[in-house]
Amino acid sequence: MAYPITYHADFAEDRSRLTTFFRIFLVIPHFLVLLAYGIAGFFTIIGAWFALVLTGRYPQGLYDFNAGLLRYITRLNGYMYLATDAYPPFSTAVDDQYPVRVDVGPAKPEYSRLKALFRIIVGIPVFVIFYVMQIVFQAVAVISWFWIVVTGKQNGALHGALSFSLAYATKATGYIYLLTESYPPFDNDGATLGGVPPTSTLASPESVGSPTALTTERSTLGSDIGLPDMPPPPRRDDGPDGLRSGDPLA
Repeated sequence: MAYPITYHADFAEDRSRLTTFFRIFLVIPHFLVLLAYGIAGFFTIIGAWFALVLTGRYPQGLYDFNAGLLRYITRLNGYMYLATDAYPPFSTAVDDQYPVRVDVGPAKPEYSRLKALFRIIVGIPVFVIFYVMQIVFQAVAVISWFWIVVTGKQNGALHGALSFSLAYATKATGYIYLLTESYPPFDNDGATLGGVPPTSTLASPESVGSPTALTTERSTLGSDIGLPDMPPPPRRDDGPDGLRSGDPLA
């Protein structure tokens, strides 16, 4: 079963030295907005806790607000910790165009009252790992800051480490907000690790064993080690016997 909260971070190698250098100042307006959202979120999370303990259901209005707050914090963290150069919107709404995204599934019809009641106790392992992940992505962000300011590019390995730690922190925050009652997994969802995923040069499952696919693969491997390309195999007509009209066996 898929986890109801997923994190995505698009990789961009070229970065702005200027906005990276002044990043801490550029996020100040968002800190003011986050203060207002955070005060409201405190009451909506407490309200959700009482609703879950008493009824086992998450009121839709509270769920939507807390999910929006998670989206806002995720985008702000992505910008502040250099996962992206795109300035985040002052909104809690879904924005599929922003490079750093979190997808929150719909509320469950019913939740465990016991899990909600003892969340602060059963959630201790999550809180500990969340604290460790904060140290990780803050340290990686500092290294990324120097790397980008000097080179104007982001390193793929740094982006991968940043995405991995931010992904867990995002899901742990959703767990704290009671949006899910399952422990957050250690995975990276749609976050790209180190750049654009490479395309395979091997034949697709549908073409495995075909002369064209094998020749293409051999030619690709041969070019990597300096061998001449192999000539393509002779074409065969699509007759009932699979042979050309001029074939001796036709």
